[in-house]
Amino acid sequence: MPPTRPTVADIRALKGVRQLSMLYVETEDEARAAAAAGIDMLSIIAPIWTPSMREAAGSCFVQVGLLYGELVTTEDYLRAGFDALRTGGDAFYCAAGLPTVRAMADEGLPVVGHLGLIPSRCTWTGGFRAVGKTADSAMEIWAQAQALEEAGAFGAELEVVPDRVAAELTRRSPLIMLGMGAGPHADAQYLFAEDVLGCTKGHKPRHAKTYRDFAAEHARLQQERIAAFGEFRADVASGAYPEEGHKVGIADEEFDAFLARLDPLAPAQKLSGR
Repeated sequence: MPPTRPTVADIRALKGVRQLSMLYVETEDEARAAAAAGIDMLSIIAPIWTPSMREAAGSCFVQVGLLYGELVTTEDYLRAGFDALRTGGDAFYCAAGLPTVRAMADEGLPVVGHLGLIPSRCTWTGGFRAVGKTADSAMEIWAQAQALEEAGAFGAELEVVPDRVAAELTRRSPLIMLGMGAGPHADAQYLFAEDVLGCTKGHKPRHAKTYRDFAAEHARLQQERIAAFGEFRADVASGAYPEEGHKVGIADEEFDAFLARLDPLAPAQKLSGR
């Protein structure tokens, strides 16, 4: 039998016991590979969260990302959360305000909030840069963590904060801290599959680590794709395609019977081009 995927209670029980591995994936192949590799947790955004993605994710615990900005009201988030739950989601990322977090938690939906660098709100913290590098800023993150806990959140993405600050937040809070650029002491280490596979386009975060060069392989495959298409075009132009093996045959007597049934008044037209 396939292994049973972890529950929220299982994930909570691992806090302080061992670190979890977590990947953001976008395709069924990535989800399937993560499951085969034994990755603990996946993050998959709602628009691509489907029954086939759930199947591909296997025994991985899946956090479904509910898109901030596309969802606006608390009712929007509740409906989206229950839709994702029906598809087999295990927890639900929510960057909305505390009343929405509280409403979801009150309905039994395991909610993951966000602390530190929050991309959707980074204008308030000076753009895409580390947060928590001063005592005041670190205390603000701590206050936000306590507020998420009080609202009933199960965990929080802890993004781009100093490692010593992250260690204290993780140690002092019951929230499951999903660290992304937060050092070695968060409850989970969270990376994007595109960074791990070397497919990142544009800026690559400092905390990202590349394990394979898929970009070079994709570039090679694209050149092979272009070459194959060009050879096909040339074969069509020269008559080299289709070859005998690509044709469907017909018995002579059947073909003769077919010809006999064509317009008998214009036999010359029937034979034109033969």
